[in-house]
Amino acid sequence: TLYEEIEKGRKSVDNIDYTKVHEEVLQGPGLEKTKILQRKHSVAAMKVLNELPANDARRALQNIILAMQELFLSPVALYECVLIHVKVRDVSFAKPDCAYKMSLVRIYGMQTLLRTTHLRKSVVKVIAASVPPSSPSGASVPSRWIATGGISHDKLAPKPVPKHDWNRAVSEAEKIVGYPTSFLSLRWLLSDEIANVALHLRKLVGSNHPLLRTAKILIYNGKNNMQAWGLIVLLISKAVGHAPTVPDLEQDKSAGVLQSQRGLAEITEMIRTAHLVHQGLVNLQPLADAGNELGSDSDTIFGNKIALLSGDYLLGNACLQLAGLRNQPLIELISSAVRDLAESNFFGERDQQNNPLPSRPIECPVATDGPGRGSDVDLSFGDMVDNTQPLSLAGVMGNPEKEWALRHILGAGSLLGKSCQGTMMLAGQSEALQRRGYMFGKHLSLAWQTCIDLEPFSSDVLPAGGRFSLVSAPVLFHLDHDPSLYDEIQKGRESVDNINFAKVHAAVLKGPGPERTRALQKKHSLAAMEVLNELPPSDARTALQNIILAMQDI
Repeated sequence: TLYEEIEKGRKSVDNIDYTKVHEEVLQGPGLEKTKILQRKHSVAAMKVLNELPANDARRALQNIILAMQELFLSPVALYECVLIHVKVRDVSFAKPDCAYKMSLVRIYGMQTLLRTTHLRKSVVKVIAASVPPSSPSGASVPSRWIATGGISHDKLAPKPVPKHDWNRAVSEAEKIVGYPTSFLSLRWLLSDEIANVALHLRKLVGSNHPLLRTAKILIYNGKNNMQAWGLIVLLISKAVGHAPTVPDLEQDKSAGVLQSQRGLAEITEMIRTAHLVHQGLVNLQPLADAGNELGSDSDTIFGNKIALLSGDYLLGNACLQLAGLRNQPLIELISSAVRDLAESNFFGERDQQNNPLPSRPIECPVATDGPGRGSDVDLSFGDMVDNTQPLSLAGVMGNPEKEWALRHILGAGSLLGKSCQGTMMLAGQSEALQRRGYMFGKHLSLAWQTCIDLEPFSSDVLPAGGRFSLVSAPVLFHLDHDPSLYDEIQKGRESVDNINFAKVHAAVLKGPGPERTRALQKKHSLAAMEVLNELPPSDARTALQNIILAMQDI
């Protein structure tokens, strides 16, 4: 008989009396039969899962099924859903056939409880409940104790990950600050501008334009992935905390950082990416022929246009967001980092395509392990006094460690260090702590660069056509040890293609370059660790330490 009401909706369902249909359904067997149907399909899905080996992933899937419906289970099959770092104790049952139900309401209630104690995490861990002996008191009601209070920060910190498990270290760190920070996020990928850039990049496939290699570096999931820079800014933000005077509306309490700090992390990534994209430009003609008609290499011309315009787009958006923070000292600080990035493109000798070349090593009678080298080298360059001023070049060229450090501070360390300093500025921290933040970012960036520099020398043989940076730390240290190799480097004055990279690679492997680079890596890693050790113990601090450990062996 209810179908007569449904028939009224032939032309439009707006003609149906939904209230009447709703009341009729509530009074009938429809709901009960639907629950049976729900249980039928849930049990069918559970049967498939029970055929798989027991692990956390299987239990998580079982928990999702249980959370979707009210399914009564025996204690043997009961799973308790709790967040990471929450312990369930003293679970006792008076009768083996007592039943408990898992529902969304129950899970949400637990999450609400944990939010109030600042223990909410983004990963859910499911642990199987056990049936211990009955309590002495013979209580018939199961009792649970959740350790929500009195837990030290050391216990909250994630467990140290294997030293070389880089992807896991970054993944664990992203969970701490709420969500991945890469600007290659959904809102960027769905924007018209980025979509158009992606379409144009497809036209360059097969043209061997440097912009394609830059895009691969940005997306590649490894140690040379610069998308983790914003993540580091957010982690140091959470590790340091903020002053009590910061308004509540500015705080992202779920992640433990400020909204402005999250914005600064995105700005840092955009500026860094814009710099890398701009480096993909190709010099289409030598300086002597400048102004003449360009050749017919349309792919290269088109690639240059995309590199220039897409880099400008990212840099322009970064400047717009930076101005939106309305913090004049911060704007001055980050602007000086952009200046350093520009200066890095004109630092030292270069070939006609602007590929960097090392300077001629200084003939020095001091032994390689004597004073003035290794851990005793002063790498301040004047930035310890006022890091908004240009860095000093005095006594740099020809000194392997100083030349290497200044080149990469200008090209990377300045931006990361000043972003870490800026995020503490937004949090209202003292100038002394802000300065320590700058030193942390600077040393972390240099430790990161040593890791990248060592990668080409991890193999005894350079692949056919393989290339590596001629200003990497192992090459500079070897030139300091054996200046005769500089004769091969000089062949690249016009183009680095004239250099026999296999010969340079073999010579560097036989010398002290790789070993001195590892010592340099350890030096900057320990300097970054030293700053972290001054911060209070927290999950964010431990995540930063894990990232450093994942980059190298300490």
